[in-house]
Amino acid sequence: MADTSQGATMDRILQEISAVGRRLEGTDSMMASLTEDTKSMRLDIAGFQSRVTALERRVTTVESQAMHASDGEQELLYLRSKVIDLEGRSHRDNVRFLGFPEEIGSADVQSFLKNTLPQLTGLTFDPAELQRAHRLGPKHREGVNHPQPIIVCFLRHTLA
Repeated sequence: MADTSQGATMDRILQEISAVGRRLEGTDSMMASLTEDTKSMRLDIAGFQSRVTALERRVTTVESQAMHASDGEQELLYLRSKVIDLEGRSHRDNVRFLGFPEEIGSADVQSFLKNTLPQLTGLTFDPAELQRAHRLGPKHREGVNHPQPIIVCFLRHTLA
């Protein structure tokens, strides 16, 4: 009887061992599935990391370009103000004369004014003070009585 009870115990132990073996087989297949899922996730994460790195490079490039653009805007504003100032300065010494006859050609305007201004004003000035003189705009048609103004730029001129 001892042999039969030992045999029954052994059978029970074998049955439990085989049940544990079957459970372990199911666990092995689950572990294999988890391992595959983990590998897949690692690959996905590596892909995301490379994409994030590429995006960071692009953002850095755009930020540096934006900084240079704002520098360019500042420079553009500065240059605009400088052009306005220079245009204003170049016009300060200009004097406009009206009513002189149209027959005076563009080439003769400067010599005409060098001779005529001292006679008209009674003032003497150095002819070198007259930098340039020219008619303003296109020549009028025949029969029009509105002579073009003459613009004269003096080297040094102060308004009285």
